[in-house]
Amino acid sequence: MRNPTLTIDLNCDVGESFGVYQLGNDEAILPYVSSVNIACGFHAGDPAVMKQTVNLALQHGVAIGAHPGLPDLVGFGRREIIVSPEEAYDMVVYQVGALAGFVKAAGGTLHHVKPHGALYNMAAVNLPLAQAIAEAVHKVNPEAFLYGLAGSALIQAGEQFGLLTANEVFSDRTYQPNGTLTPRRQPNALITEEQVALNQVIQMVKSNTVRAQNGSDIPIKADTICIHGDGAHAAAFAKKINETLQQEKIQIRAATYNRIV
Repeated sequence: MRNPTLTIDLNCDVGESFGVYQLGNDEAILPYVSSVNIACGFHAGDPAVMKQTVNLALQHGVAIGAHPGLPDLVGFGRREIIVSPEEAYDMVVYQVGALAGFVKAAGGTLHHVKPHGALYNMAAVNLPLAQAIAEAVHKVNPEAFLYGLAGSALIQAGEQFGLLTANEVFSDRTYQPNGTLTPRRQPNALITEEQVALNQVIQMVKSNTVRAQNGSDIPIKADTICIHGDGAHAAAFAKKINETLQQEKIQIRAATYNRIV
């Protein structure tokens, strides 16, 4: 279904540091996004960082999500690890529960869950794995949104478990003709030219299509846009994409329970 009111959520991964909290780009980016995904300790983050990032997000009034990943600190959760659905379920319950505890302690509400890195990509194409993740989210917080790659198995699994879902698209990644992201290890996986990234975002939001690497325009549903916060110019790009969306009369807000998604 097309985005009828031309609204979009801008989300960013944050809290991906350790020990003494290093804000990095987090504080500079938060004024321009509507939701954040906070690392839960497996690919990045630790209790102190989780607590401080939650507090920072609440100060800026953005929706808070848990960002569970594979137990791979060295590889930043971007390396595939063979896990069973049961193992994935346990890891997600553990991480979401931890982040939800910090959110509750700070007086906030957990808004969504978005898997990180390799876990996210694996769940996009592996339905049993996706179902385990969706079940974990449903058991911990059935009112939370599940963020997943647009049109993926993760979105399908979320709907099967009665979760509200948000189809995620990417401003700085290229797409394959089947709607999956181009793997990072392949050439041209990342979009490095700002205007190209902005043009892709506007196309996805306004026409629900994206230009694949073979030159074809493929259908895609855009409920939330991911902005990667670890780039050297991440804050400047977040500001630019926010301004561009507003110029195009596209409202920026986190997914809400009364919105058609």
